[in-house]
Amino acid sequence: MSASPESQPAEAGLVSAHFHRVRRAKVVRLRGGAPPPPREVSRRPAHVARMLALAHHVESAIGRGLVASAADVAGQLGFTRARVTHLLDLLLLAPDIQEEVLFLEAVEGEEPLSERGLRAIAHSGTWEEQREQWREVKASF
Repeated sequence: MSASPESQPAEAGLVSAHFHRVRRAKVVRLRGGAPPPPREVSRRPAHVARMLALAHHVESAIGRGLVASAADVAGQLGFTRARVTHLLDLLLLAPDIQEEVLFLEAVEGEEPLSERGLRAIAHSGTWEEQREQWREVKASF
């Protein structure tokens, strides 16, 4: 015969709690009415676009003498010197590729390409070689 949880001693280690069930709302379609408005697609600038813009900002600050070097920028932003170098490497891209990158968007949180992939294009050699690789990558998104 089993005893109820309330009648067992506290040292038995049982925990009593009240649980409730949450029911999910059902979708109801009304006849003849207007369809519900379409859900807005979440769009924001892609991560690579923001990092390229930051690279231009850093380069501009160095050029205007606001900071002495990339190492100073790293200290002020809390980045490592290697991270700032990675950002500045994006400036090696051909100008037309940079322009396209600045207009890239992440749709519903999906990034079109990684920063590492973009840096690989930047290090691929001449601008013409970069453009060939960019066309291949761009075809994937």
